[in-house]
Amino acid sequence: MGIVAGLDSSPDFTRIVVCDTDTGAVLRQGYAPHPVESPEGGGRPSDIDPQAWLLSLGEAAAGGLLEGVQAIGVSAQANAVVPLDAQGNTVRPAMIGGDKRAQVAAADLVDALGGREAWAQAVGCVPQAAHPVTKLRWLARTEPEAAARAAVLLQAHDWLVWQLLGRPLRRTTDRGGASGTGYWSAASGAWRPDLVELALGHQAALPEVIGPSDAAGTTPEGLLISAGTGETMAAAFGLGVGLGDAVVSLGASGSVMAVHSEPLVDHSGMITALADATGLHLPVVTTLNAVRALRGTAELLGLPDLESLSELAMKSTPGAHGLVLLPYLEGERTPALPHTAGTLAGLRRESMKPEHLARAAFEGMLCGLADALDVLRGRGVEVRRIFLLGPAAELPAVQAVAPALFGTQVVVPQPADYAAIGAARQAAWALGVSQGTLDPRTPPAWQGAAAQVLEPGEELAAGQAVRQQYVSVREQTHPGAFRA
Repeated sequence: MGIVAGLDSSPDFTRIVVCDTDTGAVLRQGYAPHPVESPEGGGRPSDIDPQAWLLSLGEAAAGGLLEGVQAIGVSAQANAVVPLDAQGNTVRPAMIGGDKRAQVAAADLVDALGGREAWAQAVGCVPQAAHPVTKLRWLARTEPEAAARAAVLLQAHDWLVWQLLGRPLRRTTDRGGASGTGYWSAASGAWRPDLVELALGHQAALPEVIGPSDAAGTTPEGLLISAGTGETMAAAFGLGVGLGDAVVSLGASGSVMAVHSEPLVDHSGMITALADATGLHLPVVTTLNAVRALRGTAELLGLPDLESLSELAMKSTPGAHGLVLLPYLEGERTPALPHTAGTLAGLRRESMKPEHLARAAFEGMLCGLADALDVLRGRGVEVRRIFLLGPAAELPAVQAVAPALFGTQVVVPQPADYAAIGAARQAAWALGVSQGTLDPRTPPAWQGAAAQVLEPGEELAAGQAVRQQYVSVREQTHPGAFRA
């Protein structure tokens, strides 16, 4: 039996799991928050000194947590950019998260390359405010001196791997992390340095993209460090999703991500062509409105929490007596309706009851995600099973509605540190390959996530009727939205 560790450096904390290499069983865990000061007005900062990630890592690993560990995998937050100078020092704090400062820069970049279709063709995604390529454009326009000094561009997990290895001359990344930058093409498997120059104003060194089972290096103490990857890819790997699986994430916004054998180029920009941590692909479709629609409905009805909203919704019936909510409260990305608002349709005297509005909120949120799922299915992505993630996935109203609306089996995994587990699984893979015990094309077969399995069952026909009702209202309100 061997022992490996996976660390996940999320926006707010570092989580470490130590796992058995053969089964994936978690043997021990560590946790530490990131020592980050909130900006004025609270909220999450857009900049952070990456040394804070190392401090948090050290705290999480305290007390001999890593004793006996043979290899470490690193997962870290997506969309972070760490610009370094020629000597390897940061030229400014890392730019992280969904950076709204860069919204104008995103529009500039789209125009600079010739439109959304040109970007989709080049790198499989259209620049958004959070993308690293957009942050580079913002940096060039807003902090030109710092931009001019930026000689090397790393992401969060790249930087952490590099630090763990003692800052060697060779810097590496993986295809999963690279695919989220906006300057790497999943279709060609190559960097697009011309897009870095378009955004930053000059060329910059980019890390070597290594394979899923490759090692980034070995520490002087003999500890193997695997390639690392982005948090999304690590979580998918930790869950054990494969071909035929999709992951629906319920946050304030929502996303639908599926495993596919090839990259998808979507000229509309609705699909972001990410790569996964195994050599396959993770096309993603995002909606702007998911749990925020539930919270808005709960506030409107004077309910204290989502559990109360779920309880109320369960008093209604499928179709909410004809009440339909298009949950486009913040505009919408899928379909592309950035300036629209939500719609409540089907108001009749018998439908004007709190329980029907509560039910319509759950059905509207999940129908919006079913629209996103259909975007992938329409491009030939097979979906036989859906993993439903996020605290809202535990709500009875979600579990009652989702299988019938999605038309397939729904799996609700028990809460766990799946990104850290995925990083540990990657470490076990790289370790096994280095020892000659694992095939570099086949990851270790770890135990699947403990989960609740929900089938559409007898409710399938009712669910499809609800979906048809929703689509009818959407087409009446926004005709041709998915054909634009």
